[in-house]
Amino acid sequence: MSSRLNRRDFVRTGAAAAGLGLTSRVDGAPAIRQARPRPVVISSTNGHTRTHDGTESCVVRAFRLMTGGTDVLEALIAGVNIVELDPKDTSVGYGGLPNADGVVQLDSCCMHGPKKRAGGVAALEGVRTPSKVAYAVLQNTDHHLLVGAGAQTFARQMGFTVEADLNTETSRRLWLEWKRRLDPDHFLDPEKRADAAFDAGRSMVRDGLIDPAHYFGTINCNGVNTRGDVCGVTTTSGLAWKIPGRVGDSPILGAGLYVDGEVGAAGSTGRGEANLYGLCSYLIVEQLRQGKSPKDAGMEALRRVRANTIEKRLLDPKGTGNPRFGLNFYVVNKAGEFAGVSMYESDYAVCTENGPEIRKTESLIAGREPQW
Repeated sequence: MSSRLNRRDFVRTGAAAAGLGLTSRVDGAPAIRQARPRPVVISSTNGHTRTHDGTESCVVRAFRLMTGGTDVLEALIAGVNIVELDPKDTSVGYGGLPNADGVVQLDSCCMHGPKKRAGGVAALEGVRTPSKVAYAVLQNTDHHLLVGAGAQTFARQMGFTVEADLNTETSRRLWLEWKRRLDPDHFLDPEKRADAAFDAGRSMVRDGLIDPAHYFGTINCNGVNTRGDVCGVTTTSGLAWKIPGRVGDSPILGAGLYVDGEVGAAGSTGRGEANLYGLCSYLIVEQLRQGKSPKDAGMEALRRVRANTIEKRLLDPKGTGNPRFGLNFYVVNKAGEFAGVSMYESDYAVCTENGPEIRKTESLIAGREPQW
């Protein structure tokens, strides 16, 4: 049989290739023609429930800027700035719940997929927008993470306003209430004091003084534009009433955020220590690299966290063997496919060409997070 194709066979073969999204290369081998990425911005719920007394939420502003030609990471940071500057949001930036000494310490990191660069700050005091300082680290240094007094000095050198105190009337009042519930004398032994501190915080959640999501804090926001440029940013005031100097997952590359410009992005909110143990954002992106969907990649990370949670104090008191804490991941791949996944039923924000919305996450465990 001749190996040559006649005209009819050639037309038929070409039509089949077009139907499969294939194009012909010079060497005759088929090449996959990539579909144009779908632009999307995905974030934690406060990315659309907070507008800082304005008209735009984080995801709306980020999507508008990104699709208007602004660099994706710059657009995402402009979005999270809305939440950082909102004194009514006690989980991020100005007015974030302080540490055990009543000092607001902020963490943030950002990653630029196309440029393959990252920057972060941790335990930063006095600057309302730590995401901007993290971006300045990315732009102006050879480092990925600056912490504490060094991060503050860098921020001052970069021209940021450094304030003496980022507490608001609300955050200070809540801290004083926590101190009152903990123990007025502070003479408990370390083990009992740790339990008392956690119990005091949980009682404030039960009494409706603190949003459960704000106890752990954080906003994560990731996006991809029509060119497939993927970026992400995470920013937080951290765990409420934390030990001074405590740094959670948010500013740590691979934990609170990970971006690979050739694959996608993932970020988190919830219990940072659980996420840190598995570097789950990195794990999710690697699952995307292997061809998993955003949902399936996120679920694999949640299963790892559940398997690694064995301490009794971290388990559901009802004896289910499941974690007693929440953990959410926000995942997007280079094609613009996305998912919000969580340990227990939760919500997330997203903005596409169809506009912004709050959606239910895909949860690993049915039901809401165990009652505190």
